[in-house]
Amino acid sequence: MRITLERSNLLKSLNHVHRVVERRNTIPILSNVLLRSDGASLDMKATDLDLEITEATPAQVEQAGATTVPAHLLYDIVRKLSDGSEVLLATSADGASMTVTSGRSKFSLQCLPQSDFPDLTAGSFSHTFRLKATDLKMLIDRTQFAISTEETRYYLNGIFIHTIESAGQLKLRAVATDGHRLARADVEAPSGSEGMPGIIIPRKTVGELQKLVDNPDLTVTVEVSDAKIRFTIGSIVLTSKLIDGTFPDYQRVIPTNNDKELKIDCQSFAQAVDRVSTISSERGRAVKLALGEGQLTLTVNNPDSGSATEELAVGYDNDPLEIGFNAKYLLDITSQLSGSEAVFMLADPGSPTLVRDLAGDDALYVLMPMRV
Repeated sequence: MRITLERSNLLKSLNHVHRVVERRNTIPILSNVLLRSDGASLDMKATDLDLEITEATPAQVEQAGATTVPAHLLYDIVRKLSDGSEVLLATSADGASMTVTSGRSKFSLQCLPQSDFPDLTAGSFSHTFRLKATDLKMLIDRTQFAISTEETRYYLNGIFIHTIESAGQLKLRAVATDGHRLARADVEAPSGSEGMPGIIIPRKTVGELQKLVDNPDLTVTVEVSDAKIRFTIGSIVLTSKLIDGTFPDYQRVIPTNNDKELKIDCQSFAQAVDRVSTISSERGRAVKLALGEGQLTLTVNNPDSGSATEELAVGYDNDPLEIGFNAKYLLDITSQLSGSEAVFMLADPGSPTLVRDLAGDDALYVLMPMRV
């Protein structure tokens, strides 16, 4: 193999694919990226056996071929080369090494045979649909913070995507929960998604996807089966195994008769929560919300260091109420709200609270209270 590429193109593609590769691997080939040149492009592929990403990059191909080299090492080399330079990749006659040459810099990397590189065979997909990158990004951004990191409840370690009838319309819905909070977001269901199986996309896949859908003009092709999902974003193809488990019935934890309505200015509220939670020894400490006519008092007590209170003018004209929440969870939710105002629907100090964006965003949040 002998090919020449622009450094910027090579770096951009390597940046996408090398992130999938785990830094510590017991299987040496999984530390490598597969490079395959053919026609006028270089195809790169990386995998961790659960997630696979491929990307094609324009290249001048003098001699077609394929090999695998250490992914993080190649990325670090290309990252440190001069801006605007050209990079020559050439394998030795015996295929045991590859030289990376740019200007006066020359590196030699050990290769492993491409025949050893695993293939995440996708099988056939039952449903295919196209989704605007902005819609996919909204579904992920609004829900991913609530994904559980608790490995024992593995079925909560991802985002649950499914179609559902809501107000007479078919919606594509994303839901994530860790048992303490729940996030739900809807977009109009795209043609082809009808009847798709409910799937759980793993946390790592969600994180990679979030970085790839930053171009609002793109349309993403999504292919779904019971066990796998594939996203095609321009020249990038991301294939992932799904979490094999049953997502809990989230509908029953969404409160329907919370009658106490609290309207807040998101920015003022978030800043006040951030300020009073400074006094707590860790961010997980509870912040107490004391509600009265048109006023909210935030209080944090820390027996080791002191206490903090702050008052805010709010829209509230119901019975006085005191309720406690995890300060970090409140900040996570307010950072997702797209409008300037939000509404909290409360019932009592022991029941879940519903949070909605007043901007009319198709997202809602449920937060479990804490004892204070």
